[in-house]
Amino acid sequence: MSVACRVSRDADLRARNTFGVAARAPVLVEVDDASGLAEVFARHVPAGLPPLVLGGGSNLLFAGDPAGVVLSLQAAGMRITADDGTHAIVRADAGAHWHAFVRWTLDQGLSGLENLALIPGTVGAAPIQNIGAYGVEVQEFVHLVEAFEPASGDRLRLARADCAFAYRDSLFKRETDRFIVTAVEFRLPREAAVRIDYAGVREALAADGIESPTPMQVFEAVCTIRRRKLPDPAAIGNAGSFFKNPIVATARADALASAHPQLPQFHTGDEATRKLSAAWLIDACGWKGHRDGDAGVSAQHALVLVNHGGATGAQLLALARRIAASVRERFGVALEPEPRIVGERW
Repeated sequence: MSVACRVSRDADLRARNTFGVAARAPVLVEVDDASGLAEVFARHVPAGLPPLVLGGGSNLLFAGDPAGVVLSLQAAGMRITADDGTHAIVRADAGAHWHAFVRWTLDQGLSGLENLALIPGTVGAAPIQNIGAYGVEVQEFVHLVEAFEPASGDRLRLARADCAFAYRDSLFKRETDRFIVTAVEFRLPREAAVRIDYAGVREALAADGIESPTPMQVFEAVCTIRRRKLPDPAAIGNAGSFFKNPIVATARADALASAHPQLPQFHTGDEATRKLSAAWLIDACGWKGHRDGDAGVSAQHALVLVNHGGATGAQLLALARRIAASVRERFGVALEPEPRIVGERW
């Protein structure tokens, strides 16, 4: 039986990436059932030319057109598969909208993901990037990842320990073309202490007179903060934070702290390293609110590159390179992009 899919040629991808930049796919295949990926590859994907898997388009920059087939997984189901009264295992298809999934888990009386509210994109992208915000990373709650391996044609179930999670990184990101994430299972608690280590979250709750917040109240506070600090991709093209917070040797961090006491630094869990605020470094170099034509830096948050309407991906990439070069020249710190760059190398 043929797998349900829709095939488009010379497909316009502008509306499928949150930067809103122009790009075209030679072939776009929208797949309804990930169990049929082996057939999709056999029929539509040329050997030796790995496809680009496109989720919400919120963590990539088209600096050029993709060379091969673009795959879009459409299944967006979510359900509880096990529940012992203390924790539940929740399965979500890769195509499910992340923020809607987080809200759904809270509606089921589950907690843990509330700090990750309003992060754009799909469930399938969450473990690839090991998304994180306000003191929480998704890896803490991943139970296993279901994936398709094109080379073997196998459908795999990888336990959290096999995913090689790191800061904004994972096995799936490092070996981009080896796996296609098709679904994720999460292990979520029914009763757990909320995480309000981040000062901004505590302040938002305190402003509403909330001393002992529920997970839903943390969710709402995070949504309020993100809407205030980060531009809405529906209003102005962006992919959220463009640069990772750089991790440097502790000795280097101490030297920077001595020269720049205001530079925020964060523990990494490793005494040999420390994480620096990329936003502070970029702001200190004068980039916040900068604009080159329609390519710019958000006036709300220095980490966010924005498309004011007519910027190309190449123009946004050129701006990002200039920002990184200025930070490296002034502070001796290398910045790395968070989004995947298509059509160019960083």
